[in-house]
Amino acid sequence: MTLTIRVATRADVPAIVRMLADDMLGAAREAWSDPLPQAYYDAFAEIEAMPGTEQIVAEQGGRVIGAMQLTYIPGISKQGMKRAIIEAVRIDSPLRGSGLGSALIRWAVDRARAKGCGVVQLTSDKTRTDAHRFYEKLGFKASHVGMKLDLH
Repeated sequence: MTLTIRVATRADVPAIVRMLADDMLGAAREAWSDPLPQAYYDAFAEIEAMPGTEQIVAEQGGRVIGAMQLTYIPGISKQGMKRAIIEAVRIDSPLRGSGLGSALIRWAVDRARAKGCGVVQLTSDKTRTDAHRFYEKLGFKASHVGMKLDLH
């Protein structure tokens, strides 16, 4: 079956949230319900309106089976090098381990390169050791220590 990777539309938001919630960490922090809380649609509208940020979905057989957010940011360091940041990568749980995640990340790297980025960055929760191995197989290196300050 053909895999299509594209910029998401508002109609894709429920599928994206479903995948975010179908995960050991996401189950505790997402509000998967029907109807979805308006906050998800508001966030999508903001992403859609923001230059340099894209919500991406992977679709197979007319069904959204993967998602991620890409942000392209300019920087002064490294002689003005632009960076791409990959966030919230998800593949529908029954399809994990099928190679679709690799295809999605390779697509993101190619898109970042086409947009003039010199590096692609991502973070992954410390508890997601399977995800760490997955990204390392794709050539990513744990070169930095990431830190967050929760404002909630």
